[in-house]
Amino acid sequence: MARDTAPRSERRRLTHVDRSGRPRMVDVSDKPSTARRAVAEATVAVSAETMSMVIDGGGEKGDVLGVAELAGVMGGKRTSELIPLCHPLALTDLVVAVTPDRAAGVLRVRAEAATTGPTGVEMEALTAASVAALTIYDMVKGVERGVEIRGVRLISKSGGNSGEWHRPADPDAEREPDQRRPGDRAAGRIGGGPRRGSRA
Repeated sequence: MARDTAPRSERRRLTHVDRSGRPRMVDVSDKPSTARRAVAEATVAVSAETMSMVIDGGGEKGDVLGVAELAGVMGGKRTSELIPLCHPLALTDLVVAVTPDRAAGVLRVRAEAATTGPTGVEMEALTAASVAALTIYDMVKGVERGVEIRGVRLISKSGGNSGEWHRPADPDAEREPDQRRPGDRAAGRIGGGPRRGSRA
């Protein structure tokens, strides 16, 4: 198998580690401020009984979907306090939505973050999705310990020098393309398209 033969000085390296191997926060003072957006997702696999309880709002701790969405927003806003080398960002928007998918047996978490600044919001979106998923687990663990959090991942990002990035379609994934009703709120813009089901 061919090896990378580029000179070491030209190879890509981790930006949060300096040349001596010490961790560092990346200096973004010379980077221009641009509109930036990132979308992340997670799925939480639950039993049919737990799914019904979540949709009906019958859990001992109350509204699982509402609490998880609010927790995701709170977690995303505190990303720099949780991830050591993240810059504190002034988020202009952060939206977290949890959608039950009975057919797949999962609760789908979608987090979308936006800002205008010199660095991206991928970590804020990923943190929001992760915290929402963890909150779902906490809310239902009393009735189902075997709940699984799956597939926390970045779906897309825009802005900055690297521009647009979208995760390639996975033909084997159970996930449907994200769709929303015309006029639905999304971080930093108004979304479009029909939505994938509802909580009811």
